[in-house]
Amino acid sequence: MKVLMLNGSANANGTTFTALTEIGKTLEQEGVSYEIFQMGGAPVRDCVGCAQCSEKGCVFTDDNVNEFVAKAKQADGFVFGTPVYYAHPSGRVLSFLDRVFYSSGKSFAFKPGASVAVARRGGTSSSLEVLDKYFGISQMPVVGSTYWNMVYGRNGGDAVLDLEGMQTMRNLARNMVWMLKCFEAGKEKGIALPCAERENRTNFIR
Repeated sequence: MKVLMLNGSANANGTTFTALTEIGKTLEQEGVSYEIFQMGGAPVRDCVGCAQCSEKGCVFTDDNVNEFVAKAKQADGFVFGTPVYYAHPSGRVLSFLDRVFYSSGKSFAFKPGASVAVARRGGTSSSLEVLDKYFGISQMPVVGSTYWNMVYGRNGGDAVLDLEGMQTMRNLARNMVWMLKCFEAGKEKGIALPCAERENRTNFIR
């Protein structure tokens, strides 16, 4: 089993990376592999609703959205990490995930997901609420912890001093592993995935 984590920060080794790494270390201790996907600092397009998505993902190929989509199809669980600048997730991670889910949402269905927000001080709760909406609309079970999935610190060195935050990351990882093993056991017992109805699409303007 493998968990794919997204570092939604342009800083490859900052507080967001530190939080995700703490999750990763615990995943490995529990026998689950992980990968941290670095968005990097290059520009990221918004989704423009062009409806030209394909099996490969988004029609635009000048960033690494489709690279993430390809990895997501092989992953069993997900963690999306974001820095907090103005009381919401980074604009870059939202543009990235909008295109990922708009083009390839089916690849995430029935796979557990968790969001992590990192801030110097405030805005983490509202950021988590935004990221969790991707899970709710995509039939993804949400992984929680023993506190909200947040870590405080201005840089990676500060983050490791947030002892409760690091503890929360480790407990999140253990909950993720437990959920993955439960799903695997369900498959072995022949429990089928639910079949979603998709025929009705209400348009409120007639």
